[in-house]
Amino acid sequence: MSAEQGDLTLLCVPFAGAGPSFFHPWRDLSAGRWRVTSVELPGRERRIMEEPYRNVHEAAKGSVDDIVADLGEGSRTVLFGHSLGAVLAYELVHLLGARGVHVERLVVSGSPGPWTQRERRASGLEDEEFLARVEEFAGFRHEALDHPEMRELILPVLQADCEMHENYVPSTDTPVSVPITSLRGDADGLVTAEEARQWRSATAASFGYVEFPGDHMYLVDAGREVLDAIESASADDHG
Repeated sequence: MSAEQGDLTLLCVPFAGAGPSFFHPWRDLSAGRWRVTSVELPGRERRIMEEPYRNVHEAAKGSVDDIVADLGEGSRTVLFGHSLGAVLAYELVHLLGARGVHVERLVVSGSPGPWTQRERRASGLEDEEFLARVEEFAGFRHEALDHPEMRELILPVLQADCEMHENYVPSTDTPVSVPITSLRGDADGLVTAEEARQWRSATAASFGYVEFPGDHMYLVDAGREVLDAIESASADDHG
């Protein structure tokens, strides 16, 4: 479904191991404020049989045609991305701008600025050690990983996602021209408040910072609050 001209779309970019279904509850939570849609990456859900990306730039370039087709002409778009999704969304803002898509705001969550690489890594570890490290990073363990059949499907995608996140380097040093809002859980042990504020340097426009109660995966239980924060930031754009 394409957005009607003038509609505001919230385009969500999944975090490592996640698919579009994570954001499906946000459609109801948005209460008609936006059309909520999501980037569909290979290796998960409807694209489970496809090879996952291992490079953020390739993932962005490989997704942009479908995104442009989904958004439709004249759509107004806010991009939201958490963790891996934040840097992928940042790359997409650059690409969408070049395609004439009007992005009104980039909302990044649980992420240091795009130039800061993670010191502790999970990539390259053996399966059990890898999962333990990811669980430590995220602050929770996905219950599907305890089922051998599901684990067999999820693990390669999670490994590919972590590899592309941990090896990410921005494609350009040029800041985006759209406003950025950075969100963070106040008990996030993976991203400090100072790191989350580094996104100020990634935009030539305005910058905002909001904290929520919780750890790195605070958004699992805070969908409504996140949407309220996005709405508030969007209202400031039009104030």
